[in-house]
Amino acid sequence: MTKVQLHYDLVSPLTDALLTRISDAHSILGIFRIQPGDSGENLTVEYDSSRLTPKEVEAALRRAGVPAKPRR
Repeated sequence: MTKVQLHYDLVSPLTDALLTRISDAHSILGIFRIQPGDSGENLTVEYDSSRLTPKEVEAALRRAGVPAKPRR
């Protein structure tokens, strides 16, 4: 198991509904933690890179309804 962090910018503002979707995304196998930034404009996702690739993490966030784009 290798823990890796990815950073994302939120496409829409952080709301209670979005926080619920982020919370639900914690149940995705291989994702350990999703933490909104202090400003509420970004996310840090900690995941197991032996189970998921960065593209799979991004796809899982989209499926969970979390509007985020990778930081470049």
